Amino acid sequence: MTTVRTVLGDVDPARLGTCDAHDHLFFRSPALPGQELTDPAAAAAELRAFAAAGGGSVVQWSPVGTDRRADALIRLSRRTGVQVIAATGLHQAAHTDPAVLDRVRGRLTELFVAELTEGIRAGDDPDAAPLPARAGLIKVAGDFHALSAHARASMTAAAEAHHATGAPIAVHHEAGTAAPEVLDLLCGRLGVPADRVVLGHLNRCPDLRMQRDVAASGAYLAFDGPSRAQQATDWRLLDTLTELAAAGHARQLLVGGDTTTAAARASTGGGPGMPFLLRVLRPRIEHALGAAVTADIFVANPARAYAVDWRR
Repeated sequence: MTTVRTVLGDVDPARLGTCDAHDHLFFRSPALPGQELTDPAAAAAELRAFAAAGGGSVVQWSPVGTDRRADALIRLSRRTGVQVIAATGLHQAAHTDPAVLDRVRGRLTELFVAELTEGIRAGDDPDAAPLPARAGLIKVAGDFHALSAHARASMTAAAEAHHATGAPIAVHHEAGTAAPEVLDLLCGRLGVPADRVVLGHLNRCPDLRMQRDVAASGAYLAFDGPSRAQQATDWRLLDTLTELAAAGHARQLLVGGDTTTAAARASTGGGPGMPFLLRVLRPRIEHALGAAVTADIFVANPARAYAVDWRR
């Protein structure tokens, strides 16, 4: 049976409703001191604001070593009624607790599979007892125009975990780069079907020719992090989505908030936050692309991207 694995259990993909396909409720990085997302009350306020705008589900891309708070995700989902999908996987080394890297080195595939099938490990310890929440996707990360040895090891383990479970693989692209290299590794060398891969942050490198090329593979393209004025996000997003939809890729497009700092939250930080996607961005997309494509982007596409015929 094809289902989406949320922190409260497996659900029919149709139950996701309107989806924020890439965001963070909890996130901590050694590379971003003082910008941690650690407050459960603030996360609850953001989810409630998202739900009030019509949101039904959020995909948290925070992987191993970033203080995912799987226990809190369970409580938040129950209290707010928003479906939450959590990630296993591994970010860049710079964004991962060094102590966690030491614990998981050489055991990535084992850990990813266990978190997808049994439960997320408390303290990111492969030997810890599983929490009740299972991960529903694998998050990994490339580097700026390249794939480091760390990235290749993480992606190799992600591919092995995908083959064992069927789980989708979501990829952080540094400044939107190296998507062709990621597809060559994951799909070309490691045999992951392209429609099981979500390529994130592509709006940060507004190279439409590259975007069309990677879309031709069949992978999903995630456009996330709206209102980051220092990057090519909002001001080119509608043109990019229009071009890709016209090229036949409307069923591969996803959008997400990618809220990674407390200041970026709408409910407590004064930023655009999760509600921006539905209050501001969705009407603009519907005006430019029509209701049917907008429904694909916010409802149908994430339901397919994160749905799995689980093998274990």
